[in-house]
Amino acid sequence: MPIGSESGTGLAPDPVPEYAAWRKGVAGVLAKARRVEASELPAEPEHLLDETTYDGLTIAPLYTRRDELPEQPLPGAFPYVRGGTATRDPQRGWFVSAFAGAADAEATNRAILTGLENGVSAVALGAGAYGVAVEDIPVALRGLLFELAPLTLVAGKDTADAAARVFEVLDGYELADRAQIHVGLGAAPLTSAFTGAEDLDEAAAVSLARQAIARPETVRAITVDGIAFHNAGAADAQEVGAAIAAGLAYLRALTAAGVDIVDAFGQLEFRFAATDDQFATIVKFRAARRLWARVAQVCGAPAFGAAPQHAVTSAAMMTQRDPWVNLLRTTLAAFGAGVGGADSVTVLPFDSALPAGELGVSQSFSERMARNIQLLLLEESRLGHVQDPAAGSWYVDALTDELAAKAWEFMQELEAAGGYQAALTAGLLADRIAETAAARGADIAHRKTAVTGVNEFPNLAEPPLSGQARAEATTVRYGAAFEALRNRSDAYLAAHGARPKALIVPLGPVAEHNARTIFTANVLASGGIESVNPGPLAIDGIAAAATESGARIAVLCGADKRYGDEAGAAVDALRGAGIDTVLLAGPEKSVEKYSGTQRPDGYLTLRIDAVAVLSQLLEKVGA
Repeated sequence: MPIGSESGTGLAPDPVPEYAAWRKGVAGVLAKARRVEASELPAEPEHLLDETTYDGLTIAPLYTRRDELPEQPLPGAFPYVRGGTATRDPQRGWFVSAFAGAADAEATNRAILTGLENGVSAVALGAGAYGVAVEDIPVALRGLLFELAPLTLVAGKDTADAAARVFEVLDGYELADRAQIHVGLGAAPLTSAFTGAEDLDEAAAVSLARQAIARPETVRAITVDGIAFHNAGAADAQEVGAAIAAGLAYLRALTAAGVDIVDAFGQLEFRFAATDDQFATIVKFRAARRLWARVAQVCGAPAFGAAPQHAVTSAAMMTQRDPWVNLLRTTLAAFGAGVGGADSVTVLPFDSALPAGELGVSQSFSERMARNIQLLLLEESRLGHVQDPAAGSWYVDALTDELAAKAWEFMQELEAAGGYQAALTAGLLADRIAETAAARGADIAHRKTAVTGVNEFPNLAEPPLSGQARAEATTVRYGAAFEALRNRSDAYLAAHGARPKALIVPLGPVAEHNARTIFTANVLASGGIESVNPGPLAIDGIAAAATESGARIAVLCGADKRYGDEAGAAVDALRGAGIDTVLLAGPEKSVEKYSGTQRPDGYLTLRIDAVAVLSQLLEKVGA
């Protein structure tokens, strides 16, 4: 409510007196950029800089004390926004988790022990179809100190048998306080049903949970795998909302089987994806804890709503092209997950989107780099020494509230459809996620969203990928459409000894064409098309340059005014030299005076569907 001010206006004083001056500055810059008067802009021109996420959340350009929210309770206190525990070891921070699952149990055991000696503090063991034979699990776990390193199984349909083997190992393990041993069995029937992966059925998962409850160790049987939704293209609120809905379905199944509600909460843990959008990742983990705490509160067990969270760096953001950039992506993702309060983090190796050996580096090197990313964050940056360091950030707190509300709304939509299973069976869940994946794909195709090394700053000089590397996984990787174009270019290179070419035709002095020649070369390279740029050309030199280039595609680059004077003659010269396709870097209106054969065949602008345009160009040259 407004409060009185000293001026007697009856309005509350602005908590940020400098905001008006900043707004005026924004208006000046926007007016100049848009070539309008500042008075023609909206009353709050800063909102022209707002960004909208795929969840429909609005991200403002500036957050100030105007956006301040009440401080959340300390870590370990309901609703656990700031962390699920108040006693996390500051010397350890989060658990550094790594996957081990070679078919050879002895090799898996060596990998586990080597990892633990070099900074890993939690183990994910692949078994059955995911790694060692189930009967060899005792060999793989030999020498593991269970009270120091939490264990998680990844075994799919073999989870029950794998769990039995783990229980056998634990029965022979001597430790007085067995609650110190933390084991996740990894049963995930509901989220596996979304991806089509083989897993236990729901009844078997409930039975396994009953066994886990009876154990003296701290065992959680069920993993709510939000990554299944993320990898299909879900936005953050969809990933969290669907995971909460799946968690609710598990609670219903457990309590229907006679499991006490407190014990039921103790059987669930969550897994979410961490992306290179560090703030979005921070917010996702905080919001997810808030929502699950709310579920626990409604169920009458608010003290048991702090389920463990495991973060895995996003497979969808990983690229096959310029894969070394993945080291930067996973560093940002691990940072966001750690700051966001994840209990354990797995960093995927930077070459995980490629077959083993594709880059000529060893698996041990890739795994060491993935492990050391976390160790640098923990031991050099000391991120684990502060609980919830993002708290108090106006931006983070505001976005946490908004994402939590949107995720809850999505969960309610699934509940209104009859619950998680009904929404899954009806296709509602898949349809909603597919809509988001399509919107993101369109933004990437139009280069509105940059994927470094793929649709921005591509490197055509990097070695071609092997044919094996072109096989796509079920994950909807962000750069896949452009990488498919690059694969076609690689095939053309293998068949012809050179990549598809396009001649860039700069008109006028460098100051006029430089921005558009750089833009054009970048766009063409993202589709595997090599640019030939002979430098500024006069009209009478265009034909010779076209013939010498051997290209069948040409792109005019210059200023709009020069297009009006010279584009028609330049197009004629190119067509006369045998160029099949003539494009113009710029808007069609710049050559509206020309007609017939003097009009270019197409236009390269900032927001073209680059995937469609480049695909057509590759077709024209036979790629």
